[in-house]
Amino acid sequence: MTLPTLPRYGLVAALALLAGCGGGSSMGADASVDPTPTGTLRPLQITAPSPDPRVGLEAGMFDAEEAVWNLRVVSATPPPEEFVGITNSDLAFKGPYAIQGNYNGVQVWDITNPASPDLVTAYVCPASQSDVSVYGDLLFVSGEGLGGRLDCGTEGVQQAVSSDRLRGIRIFDISDIRNPRYISNVQTCRGSHTHTVLKDPNDDDNVYIYISGSAPVRPAQELPGCSGAMPEDDPNSALFRIEVIRVPLADPASAAIVSSPRIFEDLVAPPTHGLSPADLEEIEAARASGAFIIEFGGQAQVLPDQFVGAMLDSIAGARGANTPNAADSAALRDFLPQWVAQVTGGQAGGDDDGPGRGPTQCHDITVYPEIGLAGGACEGYGLLLDISDPVNPTRLAAVADSNFSYWHSATFDNAGTKVLFTDEWGGGGGPKCRASDPMEWGANAIFTIEGGDLDFRSYYKMPAAQTSLENCVAHNGSLIPIPGRDVMVQSWYQGGISVFDWTDPDRPIEIAFHDRGPSDANTMGPGGSWSVYWYNGVIVSSEIARGLDIFELLPSEALSQNEIDAANTVRFEYLNSQGQPQYDWPHSFSLARAYLDQLERSRAVSAAWIAGVRTTLSEAEEASGSARSSALRGLADRIAGAADRSLDADKVRTLAEAVRGLAGQ
Repeated sequence: MTLPTLPRYGLVAALALLAGCGGGSSMGADASVDPTPTGTLRPLQITAPSPDPRVGLEAGMFDAEEAVWNLRVVSATPPPEEFVGITNSDLAFKGPYAIQGNYNGVQVWDITNPASPDLVTAYVCPASQSDVSVYGDLLFVSGEGLGGRLDCGTEGVQQAVSSDRLRGIRIFDISDIRNPRYISNVQTCRGSHTHTVLKDPNDDDNVYIYISGSAPVRPAQELPGCSGAMPEDDPNSALFRIEVIRVPLADPASAAIVSSPRIFEDLVAPPTHGLSPADLEEIEAARASGAFIIEFGGQAQVLPDQFVGAMLDSIAGARGANTPNAADSAALRDFLPQWVAQVTGGQAGGDDDGPGRGPTQCHDITVYPEIGLAGGACEGYGLLLDISDPVNPTRLAAVADSNFSYWHSATFDNAGTKVLFTDEWGGGGGPKCRASDPMEWGANAIFTIEGGDLDFRSYYKMPAAQTSLENCVAHNGSLIPIPGRDVMVQSWYQGGISVFDWTDPDRPIEIAFHDRGPSDANTMGPGGSWSVYWYNGVIVSSEIARGLDIFELLPSEALSQNEIDAANTVRFEYLNSQGQPQYDWPHSFSLARAYLDQLERSRAVSAAWIAGVRTTLSEAEEASGSARSSALRGLADRIAGAADRSLDADKVRTLAEAVRGLAGQ
């Protein structure tokens, strides 16, 4: 036959046309290249900056010195006037909007242009912590502190018992996101420190909210039915349970608690570690200066000034005075053990008969609806939960670790075969990344999920030593959808943000970071990343004092541009930090090239084979129609045939499927 004129297609298209005439297919010029590599599989490697530029950064609120590696700072936007000096908390996302919680309310940013976020609304409605989640046109906001008001007023609540107090979940209609409309609330006995929105794949009529409240139980005079008694004394005790709220989408104003699962039954007080050398020195100095010291979780802690001030004012107010005196201070010292017991449900102490009680509440619960599991970070334990029945979650496994102080949050890998728990050692207010602090404390713990059990594999902690003026400990983050890998970005308060790969659960490795110096050069001031999440191609961080930060990933020896491009093809209509979505990648040439880059990086196939596939893939991309499809099918067949001669057969087969998917487009 006579070949047609093919000025654009090149060699591979011509071969594809010949193959089509003969009923077969061919990969092209590299069909005979041996994929068998020399040597062994190469683990992920990267050369980190040395010395680490995060160490010794100069302080400042909006002019602190910065260090950045393998990230681009796209924008750093200060908070609006109403929120300056007030703590920014968690983030949720809807369409082009980043919704940022704040102890003074909610800020909504349009991040269509991430280089210049536009403030859409600053809705003042004080509460702590004002953690946020969205579903459809609904916005859910947590309230736990004693000062939150049902009417969103700014004057607070002064009375010990008040019908004006809000402790629970606020529900807003954000169909007009520039003008949120407060439509309802659900009050709970311990408030809502955090919450989790669960959309059950089998229920399109409702969403469910799991409430994590860690404050003392409110008086029954304020909310009937609330009891802080032990469960054996009162089976309806608000301790040792979570709350499940059902929100009917057709009538969200009728949202209500539908169950209170006791997922902590039979758990005992977990093992704990002692204080670090630096902490011991600080405790003794604080004790000598007359500070208020409490025993919490078996450890001495300095009670923060804001708690001391509020308690002393309350004691003084009870006797009709405006200013506390020495007798009030003595009364507070006597009361503190009772207060701690109420907060913890008596869990802290054991007795001669054995260990004390386990946790009374979770801090965060991360649900992964597509696999029917949740990870509960529950004070002294990490829990694996079955959420196939959303109203009645059940505990599958519980793990404790003496290196962990306060299990804070959880993140699954995309396949649902691993889960990572964070440890908020020191409660987020302490400098726990000092050079003398153990790397296993205040870190992440990585577990594999095997037969419903959790198997510990390793720890990961942001590696740069921070100063005693920087509160630094593991906090909130999310997966970045790098195909075929488990890459996560995570906040560390004033330790900044860290991007790390935990594909190998035994060998997590940092691949990017951003950090600022302390917010104050002389004292521990506010600041740092409360939470940071990947969303639709950008990394967004809620900076506690400095506003909203947005970053982009840069390619490096540990991450290629193709991998970044493939991640950026994953798009969501909304995202909640504790409602983990499953990542699915659309077919694209960047996806195929991402897998190819990974095979090259690990040296799972020969360099010559990689080069040949790259050439053929590029020539196929230049073709179109049946010529492109035929070439890609032939290429996919040849790739699949090389799997058994590689060092990573699964990744080679995944590459083959990605190429085959392109052929079907």
